[in-house]
Amino acid sequence: MDQSVAIQETLEREENCKIAVQCDVLFDDIAESRLLGLVESAEEHAIFIYTHRRMAITADDVSLEDVIPICLDFAVVEVSSPEELAVVGGDTRVRVSYQEEELELRLPFGSHSRLFLGEVNRAWSDVCKSPAQVPKFEWINKYHKGTRGQGVVKQALTPLSTTLNKLSQHRKTEKSSDKKGTSEREKGSNSGTQKSRLPSSPESQGISSREDRDDLVRSSSHTPSNKAQILAMPQFGLRDNLIRCELLKNEDLYTYLEDFSFFLGTYNVNGQPPKESLSPWLSHTPNPPDMYCVGFQELDLSKEAFFFNDTPKEMEWTKAVTEALHPDAKYALVKLVRLVGIMLIFYVKKEHAEFISDVEAETVGTGIMGRMGNKGAVAIRFRFHNSDICVVNSHLAAHIEEYERRNQDYKDICSRLQFRPLDFTQPPLTIMKHDVILWIGDLNYRISDLDADNVKELISKKEFETLHSYDQLKRQIDEEAVFVGFVEGEIDFQPTYKYDTGSDLWDTSEKCRVPAWCDRILWRGKNIKQQHYQSHMALKTSDHKPVSSLLVAGIKRINTEAYKKTFEEIVRNIDKMENECIPSVTLAKQEFHFKDVKYMQHQAATLSLFNDGQVPCQFEFIQKPNESTYCKPWLTANPPKGFIAQGGSVEIELEVFVNRSTAPDLNSGKEQIEDILVLHLERGKDYFIPVTGNYLPSCYGTSIHSLCHMREPIQDMPQETLRKLVEMSVKENAANTEKPLDIPKELWMMVDHLFRNAIKQEDIFQQPGLRSEFADIRDCLDTGMPDSLPGSNHSVAEALLLFLDALPEPVVPFSFYQQCLESCSNASQCEKTISMLPQCHQNVFNYLAAFLRELLKNSAVNRLDVNILATIFASLLLRSPTKQDLAEKRKTQEFFQHFLTQGST
Repeated sequence: MDQSVAIQETLEREENCKIAVQCDVLFDDIAESRLLGLVESAEEHAIFIYTHRRMAITADDVSLEDVIPICLDFAVVEVSSPEELAVVGGDTRVRVSYQEEELELRLPFGSHSRLFLGEVNRAWSDVCKSPAQVPKFEWINKYHKGTRGQGVVKQALTPLSTTLNKLSQHRKTEKSSDKKGTSEREKGSNSGTQKSRLPSSPESQGISSREDRDDLVRSSSHTPSNKAQILAMPQFGLRDNLIRCELLKNEDLYTYLEDFSFFLGTYNVNGQPPKESLSPWLSHTPNPPDMYCVGFQELDLSKEAFFFNDTPKEMEWTKAVTEALHPDAKYALVKLVRLVGIMLIFYVKKEHAEFISDVEAETVGTGIMGRMGNKGAVAIRFRFHNSDICVVNSHLAAHIEEYERRNQDYKDICSRLQFRPLDFTQPPLTIMKHDVILWIGDLNYRISDLDADNVKELISKKEFETLHSYDQLKRQIDEEAVFVGFVEGEIDFQPTYKYDTGSDLWDTSEKCRVPAWCDRILWRGKNIKQQHYQSHMALKTSDHKPVSSLLVAGIKRINTEAYKKTFEEIVRNIDKMENECIPSVTLAKQEFHFKDVKYMQHQAATLSLFNDGQVPCQFEFIQKPNESTYCKPWLTANPPKGFIAQGGSVEIELEVFVNRSTAPDLNSGKEQIEDILVLHLERGKDYFIPVTGNYLPSCYGTSIHSLCHMREPIQDMPQETLRKLVEMSVKENAANTEKPLDIPKELWMMVDHLFRNAIKQEDIFQQPGLRSEFADIRDCLDTGMPDSLPGSNHSVAEALLLFLDALPEPVVPFSFYQQCLESCSNASQCEKTISMLPQCHQNVFNYLAAFLRELLKNSAVNRLDVNILATIFASLLLRSPTKQDLAEKRKTQEFFQHFLTQGST
């Protein structure tokens, strides 16, 4: 999750947080977590240091502690000890100095930390290049004095007052023992695994018995056998890519397979704290597994957690897992990642940790508008020896009838969850671009076409094979709707949901849920065998039972001598062919046309390149003169650059997607679906590829003013009329003899549908709809057919939110935004401000507010309250013309709340 957003909310408008990273500040034997932000203003840079109480989502989560200007008095150097430098997957220690003070930091292993340090070094280099131009840093004075305009920083700050002085005092006491400590560290670096009183990563904090295990295990030195790291190092330039490509192509010549065991566990804990030992689940195998991947769902069900807040249950369950790992082995915690209540923890046997590299973690929410994290997935990817592995823990949409929504969640996770590669010039890694994929979680697929009594009867007879034929996930996999290429072992255990908490009794509540195998484990990849797949009835904390699987996977290991021989042969061959020939490719298709492009409807075509030259080639789409990017914003090429071996081919996806930022100009005809891509070959020629299409105008991305002047569906309107409506001024509008509609008919159709059908709908505006149903709703609004809106209530509700989000000018026009903020605490002033809006905007605002008040009258059934509606709708109705800070967000919510109370007119 991008924590720079939280920092940005503490800054002034002209200041920009370029990148943020969470780290540990080291004092004596104590590590304290901090959030660092690289902040830019007027071409000057400074590092802002924040304390934080959790994963930083908003300004409420952080507190500014110090500011370090990046000037000539600034320096940053890596100070990892020899044994730390040898860690594969280890953290990075750096020392930041400013004037007389120093600060030692530990940044978590991964590409994001490297990117942060790269940006800091770039800013520092810029200062060093122009030593005569002394930065003034006047903009940071307000932070030192604690007199920020919005009052975010309430305490006076002095430069590096707290953190640096605290470290400096410690360093003065240790200088005399520096030499002795260094020699001891060097001696220790040859003794293999080292223990540390310092937790090696933020994920490990708060876990007891830290002395009994290391969070990361160190190899004694860089050795030729450690090719997992060598092959994964970032490579740049044609020659490096040639070598890399040939190594991958000839992998069979220098690798062999060795079996390793992976314990996979998933448990929906229903918001409960750990009440019993997890050993019957995690330690039941005769032999200790080589790795543990343990996933949880519904870690915390509180409303605070729903809005991304932290939870003490993360620490509680992590501690419970750590204490329950197999007692016959020592394990290292490699990574922990959490999104609201979805958590994944990855452990490895200590002796294998040195062969773990390229560890990255990502999350994706699939809740309402694709933004809420109550449903979604977390994932960890890593390289083990020479195999790339991805572990996914997901919690998909609930309710027996929502299997299509679950399918959509799965597809969203696969497309949106991407890992940043080590080589930043390369496209992101998706889940499917791994040798081994392990997928666990509460997938929430249910049993269809049988009632609870029939299901329980089949369970009592242990006729699991018959019951499995009614399983939604099996049916969807058989239809190749989801998990194509994945394997699930035979299910010979009873369904894991739903039980009365604290017992083995099926659900006796009023809803009496039909038992189901919600909790599943699947895998994809070669050379994988399952040793067991079972539930664990002994655990009774939740209304789910935990599930485990033990997989044995053939992992590619490197034969050092064979690798060296292959490498040298490749280099010799490349030396021979270099400079002999000019690269050349054949394009299977020279131009592309996308027919009937629609708002938020993805279209793609494949551009196939075949390397018909005598040498490998490197390609890239390049910018045209006077253009900042290689293509228009509605178009992308994936990958935008790459490498093709001699005689090889590559397929590039050309993707067209119109969103809220590109729709307005396309709706009006100001822009067309037209572009020319320039494909450049290094040391070769350029190829020009025309991309055209026709866009079908939509009410999405069209202004309220224009829509109120359309009595016909937008796709029945001539293009010239649409263009004139956009250009029409308010005065011209007043002179127009034809009376406009009070509100857009499209808005009325959605609100009227919800008023008639969804006033008592549980979780309305909180549960997402279906993508396919949104497409049908959009087409109905844009064409006028059919007469009534299709789709579920949740799909119509989400379509309404997307409509408001896509308005080029929000319901409260930008010119009134500041006035709304100033009047937010006075109800009568708020109503006066709304009365001054252009008539069509005023009508829409009052119409929506009246509808939402009706919803609140049924809050006991639909589970809505004023805070939820104000949070959702204020951000759509009162959008800031520039970047919005936290204080402004609160004011917009306060402003809109006045109109949600019963007394509002």
